[in-house]
Amino acid sequence: MVIKATVRLVLIAATCIASLSSIGQNSGAGQQWLGTWFAPSVGRAAPSATTAATNAQPQVLPAAVRAVAPNQQLLVGSQSSLHFKNQTLRQIAHISLGGPRLRVVFSNAFGTAPLQIGSAQVALRSQGASIVAGSSRALSFGGRSQPTIPPGALLVSDPVDLAVADFADLAVDLYLPDDTEASMSPLTLHPASWQTNYVSTPGNHAGAVMLPVETTTAYRRTDGLPSASTFFLTRIDVLAPVTAGTIVALGDSLTDGTHSGIDDNNRWPDYFSRRLSKSGIGMSVINAGIGGNRILNDGTGPGALSRLDRDVLTQPGVTHVIVLEGINDIGQARSNPSPSSADLIAAHRQIVERAHERGLKIYGATLTPFEGANYFTVEGEAKRKALNDWIRTAGAYDAVLDFDAAVRDPSHPERLQVRFDPGDHLHLNAAGYEALANAIDLKLFR
Repeated sequence: MVIKATVRLVLIAATCIASLSSIGQNSGAGQQWLGTWFAPSVGRAAPSATTAATNAQPQVLPAAVRAVAPNQQLLVGSQSSLHFKNQTLRQIAHISLGGPRLRVVFSNAFGTAPLQIGSAQVALRSQGASIVAGSSRALSFGGRSQPTIPPGALLVSDPVDLAVADFADLAVDLYLPDDTEASMSPLTLHPASWQTNYVSTPGNHAGAVMLPVETTTAYRRTDGLPSASTFFLTRIDVLAPVTAGTIVALGDSLTDGTHSGIDDNNRWPDYFSRRLSKSGIGMSVINAGIGGNRILNDGTGPGALSRLDRDVLTQPGVTHVIVLEGINDIGQARSNPSPSSADLIAAHRQIVERAHERGLKIYGATLTPFEGANYFTVEGEAKRKALNDWIRTAGAYDAVLDFDAAVRDPSHPERLQVRFDPGDHLHLNAAGYEALANAIDLKLFR
């Protein structure tokens, strides 16, 4: 009996050692996986005949895009209308925190059919659609190089050794052999990436130093702004010290970066991440903003309450959350009393409670002014003020980031300062987004 018990203990110990060894191979002693780049996803159904006809109207491309492929067309809509067949996507990700190893996450969260991956690679981006020679790494998924992503699922790549610096540009190649339009499945994408992404001529060009570009995912928004979409690529993780952490910025277009420019990385989370780095605070910042997002109801993508788990609480290494949400609930309601400020406050309380259950620090940002915007109403302004008063005084959030005070006109507090207003009286220009980032007390993250 004693011998059998001893053998059993030896076997258990050996199993534990093997398990710990396996974990070490994945993360390393004193290290952990952190999200360093993120693109929250929405679903896009196949376009109707009417939508296709509207999207077929060509527009003038930005110079940066024309230089890559002068014959392509920029399409009109709220997101890129492209489908793919036997083509390679090369998508650019401007990361936050660097590290010695990384892994890539693809999403078919809104798909109703399996998504076949013919090949996937990650590399250091050189410029435009080119990569640094010798930097490309083939991606596998559970050891498979040609996996299928089931409907509604994420697929996390096996780790690869690729040393990346803070704020590096990565190029993620995804070869899609099948016809996404013929599958009749909604596509999973991030509508407005504010980043040019490239689509190849037919064939598997994953890892090619210069991608043969047929078009880009660029489109002109219905408000006239040029933007671009990101398809299926949802997250990049890096191996980082356990002393580091991930800050998730949950928000709408003001976090997503409307009017921040194409390929400029001038969203407020970008500025904030650079401030952290200059101050020696080793934390990543990932952008969970979706333009048009609301906190209560679905709009552009699921509402903040319904996407909180997937986009915030389950992010690897998350330690802090910053919330800037509610202006679209207020604006879209126009003069309608519903949702009320009490409804919005209750939703914010839900987000705070769920974050605290995970042991996270969560900071509330006040809503910035919007008088003069196309959905401004006196009733909406009253709701904004009531919500901001609650954020500032209720003590529900662990700290308050007073974004409103950072950009409002002191002589007319219902309006943005002219120097921060790109003209729509709602969003901010690059200087305005920098002002938001500068309003954050870095002591909250030390």
